[in-house]
Amino acid sequence: MVYSASVIWAEQNLGRPLYFFYRQLLWAAIGLAAMTSASRTDYNRLREWVFPVFVVVCLMLVATLFGPKIAGVRRWIRLGPIGLQPAEFAKLASVLFLASYLDRKHSKLSSPFHGLMIPLGVVGVLLLLIGLEPDLGTPVLMFSVAGLMLFIAGANLRWLMGTFALAVPIVAIELWRKPYRRARLLSFLTPFENIKGAGYQLSQALLAVGSGGWFGKGFGASQLKLMYLPTPHTDFIFPVVCEELGLVGALLILGLFVTVLVRGIHIARRAPDLFGTLLACGITFTIVLQAFFNMAMTLGLLPTKGIPLPFFSFGGSSLLTTLLGIGILLNISRQSLAEPLK
Repeated sequence: MVYSASVIWAEQNLGRPLYFFYRQLLWAAIGLAAMTSASRTDYNRLREWVFPVFVVVCLMLVATLFGPKIAGVRRWIRLGPIGLQPAEFAKLASVLFLASYLDRKHSKLSSPFHGLMIPLGVVGVLLLLIGLEPDLGTPVLMFSVAGLMLFIAGANLRWLMGTFALAVPIVAIELWRKPYRRARLLSFLTPFENIKGAGYQLSQALLAVGSGGWFGKGFGASQLKLMYLPTPHTDFIFPVVCEELGLVGALLILGLFVTVLVRGIHIARRAPDLFGTLLACGITFTIVLQAFFNMAMTLGLLPTKGIPLPFFSFGGSSLLTTLLGIGILLNISRQSLAEPLK
């Protein structure tokens, strides 16, 4: 799908039609190697790496703030020909920290200090740094996953609900104070009123999805990618999938993510300890919620945000961290209990 969505854009803008396809293949190979290695490494050894990983990710996020702007934001670190997006690594670092901390402090989670302020305060450092890029979609995703992990670990539900209630106006203010976010929000409410302006991206995506029909136009036959939508191989690859593979293909992809959710929860329930349970839940929720946000965004069910579709959107950092997370899940599954935890 990266090949199909990117070949025209790459030819017109770079003169190299297979540019993104080859780069994604390379990242897929690196990601599969990382997944294989993680699947054979005892996940409990990750406890030793919580602090170093957190510090390195924080330093990477700080470094992005001093880098050049790309499309008006600072989200990447350039290492020669390679571009890394630290926010993708921050998702995994957040899950790793929360799983370790909530396991160690499990008996104290009823306290608002240990069960809410400390874990959300530490994760909040990552959210703040990512928000300064600026990026709102990733912090919302990470905050949602953190809340679910706290709930599963046994944190006080009233404190959690209160925290989420306080977060709503903060997100609303962030949506409204930036002109481009405000324009996206208004276009989400009325996508076809300003079809040549702020609503262009979403309206084109909706037209592509609707034109796919039941079985689609066929692989490679999307019209959306013919320079109607900027970079269709990244965040808006799902409409290309819907246009080419139709409703049947879209439902198949949805079914695959549901399978990840079901299997991830199954692995979490059978994990030999709380750390494994929380780690499996965090990784699973991150992948599935991100997929939900992306698909809902491209279907006009949520405001437009820069969130890639896991496994499908072009992006080396996203593919690498997602496959690394799957590798950790596989290792937890290797050490599963014979019977699920009661």
